[in-house]
Amino acid sequence: MDRDRHLAAVIVPDTALLFETAVPISVFGVDRTVTGAPPLRVVAVSEADTSATTGGLSLTGLSGLGAADDAGVVIVPNWPDPESRPSDALVGVLKRAVDDGATVMGLCSGAYALAYAGLLDGHRAITHWRWVHDFANRFPNTVVDDSGLYVDEGNVITSAGTAAGLDACLHYVRREWGSAAANAIARRMVTAPHRHGSQNQFAQPEPLRSASPTIAAIQERVIANLPRALTVDDLARWYGTSRRTLDRDFTATVGQSAMQWILRQRVLTAQELLETTTLTVEQVAHRTGFSSATALRPAFRNALGISPQQYRRAFAPLED
Repeated sequence: MDRDRHLAAVIVPDTALLFETAVPISVFGVDRTVTGAPPLRVVAVSEADTSATTGGLSLTGLSGLGAADDAGVVIVPNWPDPESRPSDALVGVLKRAVDDGATVMGLCSGAYALAYAGLLDGHRAITHWRWVHDFANRFPNTVVDDSGLYVDEGNVITSAGTAAGLDACLHYVRREWGSAAANAIARRMVTAPHRHGSQNQFAQPEPLRSASPTIAAIQERVIANLPRALTVDDLARWYGTSRRTLDRDFTATVGQSAMQWILRQRVLTAQELLETTTLTVEQVAHRTGFSSATALRPAFRNALGISPQQYRRAFAPLED
């Protein structure tokens, strides 16, 4: 069927995240034609009359799912439970959109709804860094990007968490109507007009969790000795086994090699120090196990896509 390419349908689940839901509504639902933006419109649709959202608020005035069948882009801004499958009705809405040549977007955890619908099989996709490992295990037929901001696979777009959804929406506008249109919207929203999809997420450290008490103990010991130039041989001595056995058991338990995990902890700790202290980059490097700032910079840039100095400018708190 013919669809209105200027109309965006935002799927509102029964439990919605307010910011994630507001992002596509703000991009597509405000008339900015006076600035040169295209005449975009939005319809918020749901299987229920109201939706509970962040802060105890409720969303009302929602249209039925059928209203999404007219939209040129259908957006799932979040999904409340990774273990919850979408209803047959919602799966039908998503599949019809793809069949009609429309674009379907899964922002943040909204990628789960697309994956459950089978729309990500054989495709690259991304979600919030917190859910990457669960997503990859749950949907083995999807190639999961674990570091970028958004992934464009033609008629299916997915994004990383929260603010990356804004980047994905602006990317879609740029793709469909050009840079001038996306820039006009970005200026009114006072946001960066373009961040490339491959720019890394700014992940934060999570509490150490391991199914193996021994591996968990090694992880704790690594964190306590992070300034040291640790090797797999050091860990193997702690483990009382061979280097090969240690690396095999560590990878099987944690999902990455011991040295990959140690490097990630070094970068995560460097992030925290850059945010919360006035240490020089050289001092941060030594405190996190790098021989120098020169050694820290490429590792930091490879992990996050920006330099330590740029990260500090972006994330260090403003002084009073």
